[in-house]
Amino acid sequence: LTEAGNRGPITAASEISLVDGSSQATDFTVTADSEETSSTDDGRAINALDGDPDSFWKTKSVKGASEYPHFFKIDMQASYAVRGLSYLPRQTPGNQQGNIGQHLIEVSIDGTSWTAVARGTWEDDSRMKTSNWRAVMGRFLRLTALTEAGNRGPWAIAAEIQPIIQSTFMAPAPESQGQWGETINLPLVPVAAALVPGTSKVLVWSAWNADKFADGNGNGKTVTATYDPSSGIVTQSTVTNTGHDMFCPGISLSKSGLIIVAGGNNADKTSIYHPDSHTWSSGGQLVLPRGYNSQVTLSNGGLFTIGGSFTGGQGGKNGEYYDPVANTWSLRPGCPVAPILTEDHQGIWRQDNHAWLFARENGSVFQAGPSKNMNWFTTADQGSTTPAGTRGIDGDAMNGNAVMYNAVAGKILSIGGANHYDDSYTTSNAHIITLGPPGSMPNITTIGSAHYARAFHNSVVLPDGKVFIVGGVNYARVFSDDTSILYPELFDPATNSFTVVAPMAIPRNYHSVALLLTDGTVFVGGGGLCGVNCTANHYDAQIFRPPYLFNYDQSVATRPKILSTSLEKNNNVKLGSGITVTTDGPVGFSMMRFGSATHSVNTDQRRVPLASVTGGGNINKVLIPQEPGVAVPGWWMLFAINPQGVPSVATTINIQ
Repeated sequence: LTEAGNRGPITAASEISLVDGSSQATDFTVTADSEETSSTDDGRAINALDGDPDSFWKTKSVKGASEYPHFFKIDMQASYAVRGLSYLPRQTPGNQQGNIGQHLIEVSIDGTSWTAVARGTWEDDSRMKTSNWRAVMGRFLRLTALTEAGNRGPWAIAAEIQPIIQSTFMAPAPESQGQWGETINLPLVPVAAALVPGTSKVLVWSAWNADKFADGNGNGKTVTATYDPSSGIVTQSTVTNTGHDMFCPGISLSKSGLIIVAGGNNADKTSIYHPDSHTWSSGGQLVLPRGYNSQVTLSNGGLFTIGGSFTGGQGGKNGEYYDPVANTWSLRPGCPVAPILTEDHQGIWRQDNHAWLFARENGSVFQAGPSKNMNWFTTADQGSTTPAGTRGIDGDAMNGNAVMYNAVAGKILSIGGANHYDDSYTTSNAHIITLGPPGSMPNITTIGSAHYARAFHNSVVLPDGKVFIVGGVNYARVFSDDTSILYPELFDPATNSFTVVAPMAIPRNYHSVALLLTDGTVFVGGGGLCGVNCTANHYDAQIFRPPYLFNYDQSVATRPKILSTSLEKNNNVKLGSGITVTTDGPVGFSMMRFGSATHSVNTDQRRVPLASVTGGGNINKVLIPQEPGVAVPGWWMLFAINPQGVPSVATTINIQ
């Protein structure tokens, strides 16, 4: 009826598909490893395929006859484009026994050779669970239940298990455009995420509830989960001991390898995650309660936070400094919030959100956006503020991204965003910001626009210096998958150009996250947190394998290997020192700081290209920068990169 942006009379579409949705075809058959068939307890497997939520499949109740794992296999009698599975737990009020927790979903053409399409852990409740993936052709669909969600017994129970099929099938993009892995089902909507220091694991969390942030009244708990890429296992935990609902906080990975979360729904709280013990403790209380603040680890090991009028009162959310030794926050009156405000049409509660902060020398911070005005802060004593001009042709770019892809050269890519937080057109503007000494005016270069205008996206710098831009919407509207951008892009700093890569199947918009992993892949997940029956809730994630992991002929690239290093105990390395690294061939090196993400902000990630001297036998002396404003202390990933641009699996290092 109309063109969405009133730009003219032309109608255009990349793809229009018929989506059949959940199928309840009467000719489908089912088999299971176990089913209860007694006359008094009808738990036949076919009950989970009959469309009746009051009947259910139940594995045998005889003691010893029903042990996990259990499987439920559907034969659709013909091949379909299968794009998902829905699972409805038992609907008996007050009885959650048999809810499936950890699980694996596979598709097969012949019932013999199986392809994994999803795995993970479902939340322990009676609501419908839906797992989605890019459609694959198959006749058979198999759900393997690995655990009972509440450890209540050996039985599995399901009211309905239905395939989700579509009438058209699109072949996946060639591997030279990258590849999306199987869906990782999570027991929550991952609104915040951090790569756990010193490990390959990802810690994710939502709020007081698994799928909504509202109505909690700051009730002092947070639903979390940990994903282990090496095993595929997702483990859920609810944090109550810190009295902190950690929705919409500032997040920093500290010099000492802790995850420090400040502000949010309990707006004056600080919580600290200890990776070694997998426990949380309380940190010092913020002077000014805040939420939607940004926070950054400084070159001196302290933290700086600013903004955040979403919670804790509106306005005046000036800068604060965290001393990790004293475990205290203190105001920096010389760092007022006013210079970083946008002109959002909803007022102050949106204007001071999600600052783009970058640590530099001597405890200084560069604020690159999202306001069109940029600033330098110093954090010593009372602090100070120095204006740093405007960001090229950009206006305000709320919920856009800024990424430091070369910390040695002070290079930052800014990309996308919108003039206003909600109900606003987005931009495809892209700029290179080149930093000089703290307090100086940066150099701004306007480069060619990205292919897609977007907001609520995430951007992740890769070991080769390219930036992966994923998700977002063309028109900024919270809790909506309308106008979703399913095509990621890669920015190449060598050419200042953007390339579209393999499309994803699941939208990643408001409240989504993305993080670089230690194997050079990217964890992408979430979106939503808008309550029951909100279609924008995405309880899942996927791993993107960038194009550098594949050859031009679509085969898997051979990765270089780090065979040994001269690292000290606990992988500690000092600023300005060298590491001897032996590899299996000629390589260069870069290091990537462990990242954290929420609300399109990741102040921890940055890339440092490393100088190295090569001796005989592929023995390399890799030099760590002396300046902590470049190599911010804490945990990093050290990658070897071969002449073809293929990275190794990283060795983790702890810069002190």
